[in-house]
Amino acid sequence: MEGWDPNTKSTLTKIPLLGTKAGPRDGAAWTQRLKEEYKALIAYTQMNKSNDNDWFRISAANPEGTRWTGKCWYVHNLLKYEFDLQFDIPVTYPSTAPELELPQLDGKTQKMYRGGKICLTVHFKPLWAKNCPRFGIAHALCLGLAPWLAAEVPILVDSGMIKHKDDATTSTES
Repeated sequence: MEGWDPNTKSTLTKIPLLGTKAGPRDGAAWTQRLKEEYKALIAYTQMNKSNDNDWFRISAANPEGTRWTGKCWYVHNLLKYEFDLQFDIPVTYPSTAPELELPQLDGKTQKMYRGGKICLTVHFKPLWAKNCPRFGIAHALCLGLAPWLAAEVPILVDSGMIKHKDDATTSTES
């Protein structure tokens, strides 16, 4: 955590670490891991809300907890930009981090792979590997998606690659 800003450190230390090393193929152990994932996500969400920093909603899209969907948003120049968020839990989880996808932004930035998967290789993946199995979905959002949005959304807006929903509506009505 050396070199991190104090706010990121503070946030990260409040997200519960996970203890069960289990993936989707591990039966009852995976059920236990999912319970830990939910506890960490709830803690992270509550912390964000109490700090007036609410920026995502996700939930499992299937009963097995292997597919997740939701929304994330970023405020730039006092305008809220909202995106669909989705990801699958890899079969090698938690050794392998989930690949977070923002399909609406597919092809709009170089820091993204096909299908809208955000690029987390250089900074996040080594951190994930070092902290396996203690990191989970909440940590991926905190240390992967949040900084990616903060770095990329302003550039995409300023370059005209994405438009605010009100701007898009106004331009089609004129």
